[in-house]
Amino acid sequence: MKKMARTYLIIPTSELSKVDFSQVCETSSETVRKSVDETKTLVKWDGSEPSFVSSITGKEGPYTKQEIHTILATNVWTSSGEE
Repeated sequence: MKKMARTYLIIPTSELSKVDFSQVCETSSETVRKSVDETKTLVKWDGSEPSFVSSITGKEGPYTKQEIHTILATNVWTSSGEE
């Protein structure tokens, strides 16, 4: 059985109120990963795109697992003390 590809989307933290957490892997706005300056966050899902995504402005992506790992390794997402 082939595993569905996980999809990642970067969104402004100001858009978190639009996220339907029943449609993504995160459980709440408190459990999402945020950028170092806390202006961006990401959500991920398996399968088809959640319905709320079309209402989000300023989104980046979608990205594959490999692409998001490259992005999260940058200093926007990882402070120098976290490595």
